[in-house]
Amino acid sequence: MRRLRKLGAAVALVALVAALGAAAGCGDSDTASDTESAAADTTKAYKIGITQIVTHPALDAAVSGFKAALAEKGFTNITYDDQNAQGDMATASSIAQKFAGAGLDLILGVATPTAQAVVKADQTTPIVFTAVTDPVGAGLIADPEAPSANVTGVSDMLPVEPHLELIKQVVPDAKTVGVIYNAGEANSVFLIEAEKEAASGMGLEIVEATASNSSEVQAAAESLVGRVDAISVLTDNTAVSALESIIKVGEQNGIPVIAGDTDSVKRGAVAAYAFDYEDLGKQAGYQAAAILMGTPIKDIPVEYAENLQLSINEKAASRMGVTISEDLKKQAQNSF
Repeated sequence: MRRLRKLGAAVALVALVAALGAAAGCGDSDTASDTESAAADTTKAYKIGITQIVTHPALDAAVSGFKAALAEKGFTNITYDDQNAQGDMATASSIAQKFAGAGLDLILGVATPTAQAVVKADQTTPIVFTAVTDPVGAGLIADPEAPSANVTGVSDMLPVEPHLELIKQVVPDAKTVGVIYNAGEANSVFLIEAEKEAASGMGLEIVEATASNSSEVQAAAESLVGRVDAISVLTDNTAVSALESIIKVGEQNGIPVIAGDTDSVKRGAVAAYAFDYEDLGKQAGYQAAAILMGTPIKDIPVEYAENLQLSINEKAASRMGVTISEDLKKQAQNSF
């Protein structure tokens, strides 16, 4: 197994991303705290609507983190209206319309499609998004550093170069990488284009397989058999919601699956250089707390995911026919 010579460069890249995010107002609760109103009553009764595109552990963790952050900030009397579109955009639009007329104090949009739906439906209620990769490209916001409407939030932009470098470390002879994604999801299209561009300069060829819903994911994974040396699953909600079917194909055919979030490694992917979605949700929760405390949204810049960590799953690696190097094991912050 090749030594981890290039991971230092990847770490440096992520450090640069974090630094840029910090310059743009990225950070934890301290950023929001600077402008919070000291006179706010956190014991007041609040109503918050949460609209989530689909059920899967990463997005569920983001919602849990959001609620935990508000509790941490002292909000003890919040009624949550949790809604899940289960991958159906018509349902997402219906939820958004319901929330727009419900007199809510704040709305959380979890993932791009549901955030887009609620932003389209409601131009007055404060909206915080999370798990959105490209908020500008998705039409949610014009200037991440200076929100001008009723919307701000946290992006889950994942640097693709460290992800691809990790694939090369796990599978040193890899030439082709399969990607499974929903071509109808703006998040995914943006990331896949970035991954293709980065791969071209790293001696890797990207082979695409699309799935419009979770029931199509296994067929998409099977279409990659015999064509790729590894499978990349980034933060596409359709793919991640059906991750077990991808892992099954990987195990049956000796194709390592490399993920874009920590929870997917717990579920059976070989490795990920990524962040924890519960932390991502907490960032959004701190923003929501600042809004409820009276901070104008224009003073709450979009934040970016923090605390990227290397996670590995040695048992999953064995089932997919690869061995994790000792250097990689030493670099890992999380082992499952």
